Amino acid sequence: MPSRADITYFGAGPAALPTDVLEAASKALLDYNGTGLGIAEHSHRSELATNIINEAKADLANYLEFSPENYEVIFMQAGGTGEFAASVYNLVGAWVSRQHAALEKELGDDEEAILAALRKKVETELKVDYIVTGGWSLKAYQEAQRLLGPEYVNLVADARTINDGKFGKIPDESTWKLSKDAAYVYFCDNETVDGVEFPAFPSVLTPDANGNGPIVVADMSSNILSRRIPVNNYSLIFFGAQKNLGSTGVTVAILKKSFLPPHAVQPSAPLLRKLGLPIPPIILQYEIVAKNNSLYNTLSIFDVYIAGQVLKKLLNTYPDKVDGQQAVAEKKASLIYGALEAHPDVYRIIPDKTVRSKMNICFRVTKNGDTDETEKSFLKAATVLGLTGLKGHRSVGGIRASNYNSIPLEGAEKLAKFIHDFAKAS
Repeated sequence: MPSRADITYFGAGPAALPTDVLEAASKALLDYNGTGLGIAEHSHRSELATNIINEAKADLANYLEFSPENYEVIFMQAGGTGEFAASVYNLVGAWVSRQHAALEKELGDDEEAILAALRKKVETELKVDYIVTGGWSLKAYQEAQRLLGPEYVNLVADARTINDGKFGKIPDESTWKLSKDAAYVYFCDNETVDGVEFPAFPSVLTPDANGNGPIVVADMSSNILSRRIPVNNYSLIFFGAQKNLGSTGVTVAILKKSFLPPHAVQPSAPLLRKLGLPIPPIILQYEIVAKNNSLYNTLSIFDVYIAGQVLKKLLNTYPDKVDGQQAVAEKKASLIYGALEAHPDVYRIIPDKTVRSKMNICFRVTKNGDTDETEKSFLKAATVLGLTGLKGHRSVGGIRASNYNSIPLEGAEKLAKFIHDFAKAS
């Protein structure tokens, strides 16, 4: 049987974790800091748990270099899929509150007139915008339609319309159909299944010199911590931990504090009911979870601890923080893509070159004309060498090498060599 040292795991998630982090975690599970209890046994209401949460929040802000004065870090559950719903509930709620406040100024305390005017605004002006570039943004778009109704959900762009019905490109921004004053604009920064990554923040969504611009929401589940991001351009960034941050079981939201009390308050359940809008489960309300420092209900402190240890390792490894990790990620991706490009008669990279993901490298093995059988041979030979987790997502097939932060440079070099060697063999 292979040892851990023999394996380079390219699975798309849960991803591999640093061995030294797991070793520390295994000790913490039995006895955390000499307390005689394992970390998973301590109360989530304890000072110990609060310290773990606060340190992880501070280290995340430090590593990505955003201001805790302007953004709140919230640890939640339900994964990125849960955040598809949470973003709808909270940002539509924020839009309703802004409209309500404006109508109160205009109409005074005439509650019936305010309600009537607010209903009309919802019916004629409420829009949420979605840029669909892959399987995950499609699921987010569909969830918004399910929760709100399709009449409120605007499809800004659908990448399949420019790529023969398949994902693999990002439509030019000049073709995007953005709503006027949308409650928010959503996109998935890196499509894990399809290997498509936005090369930079969309210029059409960039705030002006005064900081005014669209309310932008991004799912960064599979590329967070891998490259520098202009956090100030976003109102909400969310991501599951199980790719680059930690273990399955915790989801992170980085939310602009202007969407939280005392700056903003979510509308009441009775008001939403009168407007025919969905009422969020309390556990998905950002203001409730943030008010309780992520401890409204029982949070898995062990998973937050793992995330915190990963962040500390990153900060200790890279004095230049996320820029250091980005340089390594780019070098690894360049090695793997370079190996694939060297053999165009054997490998076909799926996404367009302009939007290739550095985290999820998707390709087909077309040698000998029998793609399915050749890919089975590729996977079998790779496994013999300890290169595992390379099978593509069940919905699209093919090969996918997930080049997450836990993949060492040596692992990428080993995969690149195998790609060359397989191409040259019979």
